[in-house]
Amino acid sequence: MRIIGNLIWVLFGGFLPAVLWFLVGILWSITILGIPVGIQCFKMAGLQLFPFGKDVTYQTMGAGSFLVNLLWIFLGGIELALVNVTAGILLCMTIIGIPFGLQSFKMAKLSLMPFGAKVVRA
Repeated sequence: MRIIGNLIWVLFGGFLPAVLWFLVGILWSITILGIPVGIQCFKMAGLQLFPFGKDVTYQTMGAGSFLVNLLWIFLGGIELALVNVTAGILLCMTIIGIPFGLQSFKMAKLSLMPFGAKVVRA
């Protein structure tokens, strides 16, 4: 089920946000200080492509993660979250799309606070 879910996800909702994560990662990687943020964006682009079978846990956030998340919200996070929320609402309009909409909402939360989050296999 995980493989089928990921294939359907890429076709109907995951590709565009993954490309946006990748583009934001490239923009962050332009400066030396932004490279760690860009690397995290590339990791999240991979998760955005194949979210089924993976879960996100939020650990205690340190001061560094909090500050980067705060900066992130205004420099890329809001746009990515809005794309995922919009996709989630559209997907939840059908019964078949509800599991995909829930994945999209999970990714919207992650789009706002990606630092301090850990991706684990479910």
